[in-house]
Amino acid sequence: MNESIIVLCSTAAAIGVVHTLFGPDHYLPFVAMSRAGRWSVAKTAIVTALCGVGHVAGSIILGVIGIATGVALFKLESIEAARGDIAGWMLIAFGIAYTAWGLRRAYRNRPHTHWHVHADGTAHVHEHVHESTHAHVHAAVAGQPDTGDARKPSPAPWVLFTIFVFGPCEPLIPLLMYPAAKGSVFDVFLVVAVFGVATIGTMLATVLFADRLAEKLRVKSLERFTHVLAGATICLCGLAVKLGL
Repeated sequence: MNESIIVLCSTAAAIGVVHTLFGPDHYLPFVAMSRAGRWSVAKTAIVTALCGVGHVAGSIILGVIGIATGVALFKLESIEAARGDIAGWMLIAFGIAYTAWGLRRAYRNRPHTHWHVHADGTAHVHEHVHESTHAHVHAAVAGQPDTGDARKPSPAPWVLFTIFVFGPCEPLIPLLMYPAAKGSVFDVFLVVAVFGVATIGTMLATVLFADRLAEKLRVKSLERFTHVLAGATICLCGLAVKLGL
């Protein structure tokens, strides 16, 4: 392995870590969605990893096509910029829609009371919210069917995956793939692999650390608004992308 490829691989690892840490859109949406959706650690890791793969793969495919067909670098950079604009608008639109849905859900799930009359004539009142996991124990005691709704699979992880496929890895093609292409196909593969592992690994580590920290710092009085906060976070990430922050 020659010295130039070693330098490129080291650069790829450093860029993969730094560009992920300095891009909050690489981890905040996953932390927000994990907290709001009460995802398990395994689900959070899987969704993050899949989105990371989609994020890196989009730029890799574009770079490979560009190198194979001899497309000028500035043309690929303009395509990447256009993809970044699309991803930013998609984050903003998803964030706004999710915030609106979260507000509606928070209003519907506000605490309220119900009176219950048992077979022996006794009556009492209890407070609850209409969360999808709520089990209507009084109906069960009375021999009536449970009115708690089964939790439905959320399309949110797939929306995030689609957005991240559009989201470009700006430094990958001009700083790593094109310089590596001056060597061999193996050099390109090696540099891309190092960058991909560094990027996805940093995403996973950051998301899981922040998710555990958020779990310890959670405020019970705000739990009804976790979906609202998640939507607002995603929208702000989209605005940061659009503003180049």
